Amino acid sequence: MKKVYINSVASIAAQKTFDNTTFLEDVTHYTETVLPLIDPNYKEFIPPAAARRMAKGIKMGVVASRLALHEANLENVEAIITGTGMGCVRDSEKFVSAIIDNNEQYLTPTSFIQSTHNTVGGQIALGLNCKGYNFTYVHSSTSFESALLDAKLMLACDEAKTVLVGGVDELGDHTVKIHRLIKHIKQVPVNSAQLLESKTEGAVFAEGANFFVLANELQKTSYAEVVAVKTYNTTTSTVTQVVEQFIADNNLLINDVDAVVLGCNGDVTYDLPYDELQNQLFANIPQLYYKHLCGEFNTASSFGFWLGARVLKEQRVPVAVQLNAQTKKEYKNILLYNQYRGKDHSLTLLRKC
Repeated sequence: MKKVYINSVASIAAQKTFDNTTFLEDVTHYTETVLPLIDPNYKEFIPPAAARRMAKGIKMGVVASRLALHEANLENVEAIITGTGMGCVRDSEKFVSAIIDNNEQYLTPTSFIQSTHNTVGGQIALGLNCKGYNFTYVHSSTSFESALLDAKLMLACDEAKTVLVGGVDELGDHTVKIHRLIKHIKQVPVNSAQLLESKTEGAVFAEGANFFVLANELQKTSYAEVVAVKTYNTTTSTVTQVVEQFIADNNLLINDVDAVVLGCNGDVTYDLPYDELQNQLFANIPQLYYKHLCGEFNTASSFGFWLGARVLKEQRVPVAVQLNAQTKKEYKNILLYNQYRGKDHSLTLLRKC
């Protein structure tokens, strides 16, 4: 089995992360319950006529993938694996609205065709003329980890040399209204810098795309090694027991973990597993968090993956993501843990190259 390395990263989020020459030095704070995206200049990557016909999720995915390929000095890859929770939900909303407004008659299929979850992966492949393996995982908040696990297995078994893997989700107005109604989104705006202090129900939502080129050959520019990925829909054990077992399965001790990246989102009801890890298992280990920067969405954990990879490569932790006062002189092993509303737990272990 070959080792798997992250050779490039690209992020489009509610922060100016699409520029890899900086690392969260200039952070934008919000006082909103739905964070706006900071867009790159799409015209630099997509012809304007084509961009106008693309859904937001497609544009984000296409540009993030091209940024990742450019950093990896590649023009193409052997496989494209995408994770998304909602797909191109805006076009889904348009099509369903058209069904209602037109009494199920005289419908044009355009919005339906563009709303399928694999549209992003398909558009990326068309732009690259990539005819290799192309798969999209739709597994709620473990969608990205499912794509990552598939890519890792493919590379470890030497079925491919380079794989483009990413997570992308967009927001739709109707979907946001529903999440507000059922209180999955916070009812009262909160300053993102004090997100975990809000002690209120719901999360702050957003959208974004994070793509990575993975390979089974180490390069001088590689960010980190992807050691292990594991997901759980539900678990009867405590989160501490699950994490301890995962660490032991990878032949490590708790003290071998140099930092933990947590997906806490400020939901007072469902942040308890994170609180348990913060106050007990990892009390003396550097703790990082990120959803106050990128917001909550089904593939938000891909932003945490981006964060962990960059910390390992640059060997420093930006102030904006520090959850406690602990620090390390060197970061070798970073553990990522995410869950959403008590389900779909995921654990990812990254290691310095």
